[in-house]
Amino acid sequence: MPQIAVIPGSFDPVTNGHLDVIRRAAGIFDEVHVLVVHNPDKQAMIPIARRVELIETALGTTRNIVVRSWSVGLLVDYCTDVGARVIVKGVRNTADLEYEQPMAIVNRHLGKIETVFMMPNPEHAHVSSSLVRQVASLGGDVAPYVPEVVRDFLQGDMAPGLNL
Repeated sequence: MPQIAVIPGSFDPVTNGHLDVIRRAAGIFDEVHVLVVHNPDKQAMIPIARRVELIETALGTTRNIVVRSWSVGLLVDYCTDVGARVIVKGVRNTADLEYEQPMAIVNRHLGKIETVFMMPNPEHAHVSSSLVRQVASLGGDVAPYVPEVVRDFLQGDMAPGLNL
């Protein structure tokens, strides 16, 4: 039975830290589902379908990574539907861990789904999607923090009209 893991997130936008965690998880699990989810507590900048495209482009062809979106229902429902028994969450600091811990406990209770916490490479640990959005909105260079396709999207002709 293949070991399937789900990596959920808003990925608004995807950062190099996200990609680091995704790629390392893909080296551990047989199949990884990167799941772009709607976070009702956040005002999204990039439409979900475009976030999926940006992640797919940034990852390139990878045999065991699937990128999908999920906007209705519980995360454990998606995990059950695809046969995943593990959720992988990147945590940069203790604040992230404190935020994620209750969700991990509830996911275990609701769906018997375990959560594995992964630290990003230290060079990416200070970067968040909100920081990238702020830097981009002020005309700063986001190249050190995001893959090239995201940089081009944020700083190029494809971003007009977005609420950066």
